[in-house]
Amino acid sequence: MGGTTKATATEIEVAGHMVRLTSPDRVIFPERGFTKAHVFGYYAAVGEGILRALRDRPTTLQRFPDGIAGEMFFQKRVPTRGVPPWVRTARISFPSGRTADELCPANLAHVAWAAQMGTVVFHPWPVRADHVDHPDELRIDLDPQPGTDFADAATAAGEVRALLDELGATGWPKTSGGRGVHVYLRIAPRWTFTEVRRATIALARELERRRPDLVTTAWWKEQRGERVFVDYNQMARDRTIACAYSLRANARATVSTPVTWDELPDVDPDEFHLGSVPARLAERGDPHAGIDDAPWDITPLLEWADRDAAAGQGDMPYPPDHPKMPGEPKRVQPSKDRDRPR
Repeated sequence: MGGTTKATATEIEVAGHMVRLTSPDRVIFPERGFTKAHVFGYYAAVGEGILRALRDRPTTLQRFPDGIAGEMFFQKRVPTRGVPPWVRTARISFPSGRTADELCPANLAHVAWAAQMGTVVFHPWPVRADHVDHPDELRIDLDPQPGTDFADAATAAGEVRALLDELGATGWPKTSGGRGVHVYLRIAPRWTFTEVRRATIALARELERRRPDLVTTAWWKEQRGERVFVDYNQMARDRTIACAYSLRANARATVSTPVTWDELPDVDPDEFHLGSVPARLAERGDPHAGIDDAPWDITPLLEWADRDAAAGQGDMPYPPDHPKMPGEPKRVQPSKDRDRPR
């Protein structure tokens, strides 16, 4: 839209609240021609699915006020002014000790309001508002490295499924919206971020032992090779993943889409996009519909972590902006570590 075009606005009722939609013709995805109205309508159409992923979760908003070709920023704090009185927030604390009052969707009106504010991607924390320091979601992020692709990530996810079956746990897969695969486990909010991350590392190490040709836990890229990296640090405090049914900020306007285990090996993630996913959800229902039914006890994974620690496999590096943690190894790239044995 040119600078002389008069902005239009309308009010739309969503979940019993009036949400203002301004500049509906503003192009958000230039390559596909999808506008702000398309984004707004998309999130209304997938309301059942995205609310299952977002309800009562503190959520970081990835905003593109002028479309994905323009400025991008992550909004962690809801403004104190100019916000509808019904907008709900939850206070979370970062590793630095600072806090923020993040959007905490209670209903679809919160999602619509965020879309009006130029939000394209929703990044919820793996916690609920009533247990902000205790995750209820263990997230396994399978990230294909150069030389691998979505098919490799799907194969690695199949290994995750087999391992979870042995443990009596149910995993819920989805596409990342790119080349990766995410598998979620619903857990009871009993454990800290440190404990849940430790459990994730234990699971990742077991996968690596079983399929060293396919899976790696190496934090340093120079050590990963052509394998699928299990990004265990997605369970570190203040690390988030685009949620189920969230759009992704790419030219294709893809969607992080829940799938069944049986269909995962054969899907093309590029076929899940803003224009196709609402019909898929309406026709097939949400593959994650039962995700909240049976929280799992992660004690077996923590026992594996104890076993690994006794064998000399302790903690692994945290992200570079995270405070140094007790027992954490050096955050030094191996090729630059002067103290490393040669």
